[in-house]
Amino acid sequence: MLSVHTSPLHQPGTGDAGGMNVYIVELSKRLAELGTEVEIFTRATASELPPLVELAPGVLVRHVTAGPYEGLLKEDLPAQLCAFTHGVLRTEAGHRPGHYDVVHSHYWLSGQVGWLAADRWGVPLVHTMHTMAKVKNASLAAGDTPEPAARVIGESQVVAAADRLIANTDEEAQQLTEHYGALRGQLSVVHPGVNLEVFRPATASPTGPVGDAVADPAAEAAQVRAIRARLGLPQDAVVLLFAGRIQPLKAPDVLVRAVAQLLDESPELRERIVVPIVGGPSGSGLAKPEALQKLAAQLGVCDVIRFQPPVGQAELADWYRAATALVMPSYSESFGLVALEAQACGTPVVAAAVGGLPVAVRDGETGFLVQGHDPRAWARTLRRFVDHPELGARMGAAAARHARAFGWGTAARATAELYADSIARTRAAQARGMAAATAR
Repeated sequence: MLSVHTSPLHQPGTGDAGGMNVYIVELSKRLAELGTEVEIFTRATASELPPLVELAPGVLVRHVTAGPYEGLLKEDLPAQLCAFTHGVLRTEAGHRPGHYDVVHSHYWLSGQVGWLAADRWGVPLVHTMHTMAKVKNASLAAGDTPEPAARVIGESQVVAAADRLIANTDEEAQQLTEHYGALRGQLSVVHPGVNLEVFRPATASPTGPVGDAVADPAAEAAQVRAIRARLGLPQDAVVLLFAGRIQPLKAPDVLVRAVAQLLDESPELRERIVVPIVGGPSGSGLAKPEALQKLAAQLGVCDVIRFQPPVGQAELADWYRAATALVMPSYSESFGLVALEAQACGTPVVAAAVGGLPVAVRDGETGFLVQGHDPRAWARTLRRFVDHPELGARMGAAAARHARAFGWGTAARATAELYADSIARTRAAQARGMAAATAR
């Protein structure tokens, strides 16, 4: 595995760490459980980091020195790809020939490294985009910075070089074909998963059936009350949660504006609504890290907004369980793992109808999909949970059942099969090439 710009060991929800980090960690663990040893190469961001860390049995993280340890933005990393590639190739050279069977790169920067490594080692290159420049640039948030032409070129090169491209959804596969000329034989659709042992309803046992849905609504409600008390949330509040990186692409401002709209229409709701925002500035949001707080102040809703730093998975699951609904107003999402995590905890999701979110969320059953980003439309949808208190529990039960189909084990098995097929195709092509050379 190659993850150049963000480490699987970093806390998701801040900096460049997000759904891709979760994806790599969970997929690697499940692949190891299936018998595939995984080594993840990532850039060292501190001098004290050990060169090798065991993430889980069968999963190693290798820290590669490439450029200054600190102070590098993602946009600075293309200049360090040569150094990173050298570190990867040098590590392989210390093993017996054929040590690695397949290279799986994540995001276009890693794809540039994987392209060379796979070619040098004679193994297939499997690539997952996670996000695409052309797709992001087609749906930019106000004030967001377009992705540079260098990234577009780099992504096109990776698509041309990859033996197999993993898309999260059918729509993403179509985008790879339309925007980058990917061939049908390159594409495989594998839905990401969710850790159903961590993200589960409050009353579901972690040692019981994985992903077990809500069985006793009264007991579940009692557990949620206890969680709210622990998190300092009012028992009778409508809790509208945002969880993720704070940047224009994720559009937390749309939620803040929608809540302001709700309170303008119904001032009496001020005592009943709480909006926790769990996450840290990221990407272009780093340029104005306090912009969301200033917006809340300008709109007069500081008293209902609660800013919380990123948290680990166990605590994040409690935030999901405590919420009436998770709100995801993103302008672009290749899939939206956060939506799956919340639903697995028995919490409905209100999401933008973009990217993979229509796959993750069943509109009208496990949550609502909202067209566009007009705060008034979002306010109307969120108001449903205010006017119909039973809606959260009813949709939450359906959400927990829906999420059970998205375990990481399913994704890992499909990915392992894809690896095996790619390896077989590569070796067959090499055998044909050798036979042709001998014949000449």
